[in-house]
Amino acid sequence: MESDTGLKTIGFTLGTASTMTSTSAQKSPSKKEEQTFRTEILGSRRFSNYFWAIVVTIGATGFFLASLSSYFHVNLLPFADPLQLIFLPQGLAMGLYGTAGLLLATYLWLTILWNLGGGYNEFNKTTKTAQIFRWGFPGKNRKIEVSCKLEDIQAVKVTLKEGLNPKRAIYLRVKGMRDIPLTRVGQPISLSSLETQAAELVRFLAVPLEGL
Repeated sequence: MESDTGLKTIGFTLGTASTMTSTSAQKSPSKKEEQTFRTEILGSRRFSNYFWAIVVTIGATGFFLASLSSYFHVNLLPFADPLQLIFLPQGLAMGLYGTAGLLLATYLWLTILWNLGGGYNEFNKTTKTAQIFRWGFPGKNRKIEVSCKLEDIQAVKVTLKEGLNPKRAIYLRVKGMRDIPLTRVGQPISLSSLETQAAELVRFLAVPLEGL
């Protein structure tokens, strides 16, 4: 009986120790996560850009092939009959529209490829620095990076402008620098997402919120 009781005591002690170890192991990553606040920024690789790039490419290709068909008298569009078109002026006009559309489609696909405006915002309490990174056009400004010390951050500013051209943006007010935009360029984010991002950032940086 005494041996059974001893074994039960040892088993309980080991089980308690393993539970405490696993609990501490689960808590340790959260402490590391609390030291870093990172937000990924969606650039030009949005669904709307993919949609319009595909639509413009298909439409412009159709116009361009119709123009070539009317010029060479060869049907290059199996689902239509562009041979009935007269090259001057109808075929020529469609060729100009098609060329302009293909140029626009090329630009849209390049912006998607380059992921313009994409990047991240990272605030690190371990290194006590904030880093704002964005992808730009190829060349000297391909990588756009702005960094500052966390102690120089004075406030988080929110800008709201409704109407035909709404603007919802979050800015970082830094000592000795211009306001740094933190949200994506182009399509405005939802109001609820804006409030959530601003509140989380203010809570992490422990700075005042301006604009709301």
